[in-house]
Amino acid sequence: MDNTLSHLLMDWFTRHQRDLPWRRTYSPYHVWISEIMLQQTQMERGVEYFNRWMRKLPDVEALAEAREDDVLKLWEGLGYYSRARNLHRAACILCSVHGGCFPSTPEELQKLPGIGPYTARAIASIAFERDVCVVDANVERVCSRLYNIDTPVKNRDTRKRIEEICEALLPPGQARIFNQAVMEFGSLLCSPRTPGCPVCPVREFCAALREGVVDQRPVLRPPAKPIFLDMATGVLRREGRFFVQKRLSDDVWGNLWEFPGGVVEQGESPEQAVIREYLEETGLTVSRPAPIGRFKHSYTRYRITLHAFFVEAETVAPVALTAAQEYRWSTWEEVCSLAFPAGHRKLVEHLSLLRKFEMETNS
Repeated sequence: MDNTLSHLLMDWFTRHQRDLPWRRTYSPYHVWISEIMLQQTQMERGVEYFNRWMRKLPDVEALAEAREDDVLKLWEGLGYYSRARNLHRAACILCSVHGGCFPSTPEELQKLPGIGPYTARAIASIAFERDVCVVDANVERVCSRLYNIDTPVKNRDTRKRIEEICEALLPPGQARIFNQAVMEFGSLLCSPRTPGCPVCPVREFCAALREGVVDQRPVLRPPAKPIFLDMATGVLRREGRFFVQKRLSDDVWGNLWEFPGGVVEQGESPEQAVIREYLEETGLTVSRPAPIGRFKHSYTRYRITLHAFFVEAETVAPVALTAAQEYRWSTWEEVCSLAFPAGHRKLVEHLSLLRKFEMETNS
């Protein structure tokens, strides 16, 4: 059965696989970048970012030589920016220690920053055709339905069982196509909400289909409750330049740029918060907050509403940073070249549209 099931899945993949840019080369660099990008990212968006990345940083040497600010700007919008910083660090190690070449085993790959067990196995199997299985959420769903696994897929014992199933199904010497086949099958056909059971090529093997519980597999843990936060930020301009600061490297959104601000405390208005935060973070006294807009974004469990204001400086006191490593008075063009967290990026895009509209109206 296992041999037949494996070959049916691989045959389906051969006929239905998506034309993805990293599948045209299977180079270790392409596979690595795609795997890191596709963590927490939809496929279509990942392809767009991958192609843009490769135009700027076509190989590991180019990535190692790039400025971190430029790497973060290319990553802007994908979130989880530690992934981009680790890509840069790993590229430097690959060039300085490995001569620009990738190690081919999961064990050696895991020694590089940002490469955990899953990514190491993906690179080893897809780029180097090592006989190791890869288990992601798509694989968990396919296996839990085929074998009617009724325990939460994130449990340690369940995870071990799924890995054992994949190892038994993996045909020697065909890890590249097999691992991609199961992941692609889970993404395109054995999907979470509308699986294509009537046209499924392995439906005769599916225990969940026989038991009528496909919609109940996989068994998932209850999602964590979201945490809602209001934050305030202020855009301060002086003589045509804008005040921006660079977050601490070990902070959330480390090394990204932002306009000063922070969490709106209980009993405080967003206007009061932006004045307080400016003083606490920069030593600058600002006033007259004028609303720009509210910008919503999500980060892990957090649902954030960013209240943005134009502010005016009461004094030109020396800047004393307490929550950032660097500050600049930048032109708007320079601001647009920097990498910002999601909420601030939406604010920058909004202000860019306003500036464009004002220029067109006044021309």
